[in-house]
Amino acid sequence: MTYEECGVILDEIADSLPTELYRELNGGIVLDPESRLHRYAVDNDLYILGVYIRDNLGRRIKIYYGSIIRVFPNKTPEQYREILRHTLVHEVRHHNEFLAGADDLVYYDDEQISNYLKKKGYTIK
Repeated sequence: MTYEECGVILDEIADSLPTELYRELNGGIVLDPESRLHRYAVDNDLYILGVYIRDNLGRRIKIYYGSIIRVFPNKTPEQYREILRHTLVHEVRHHNEFLAGADDLVYYDDEQISNYLKKKGYTIK
């Protein structure tokens, strides 16, 4: 899947979700061509597929095309569509939980990283 094809699919997925989910997401959804390693990656094997960003520029979602292609090479267009949908919905949930003052997904993500590190023989301090 090319970067351009990924962008088209991501736009279709974003358009299919209820617009209310994007309230106060003033920076929109950005497809970044780069890949991004997680800061806790032990063997350069843990990539970030997407992030929800809150900073002085506002609130936005960034999806990393390079990470998706690296983690999931040679998938069918429908498989990529499902990966992108899952990633976008995850980040949209972060946004909505932030607006609601909830951290459930943050705790879930932290638990996933902790489990990854345990499998690698490490712990977060």
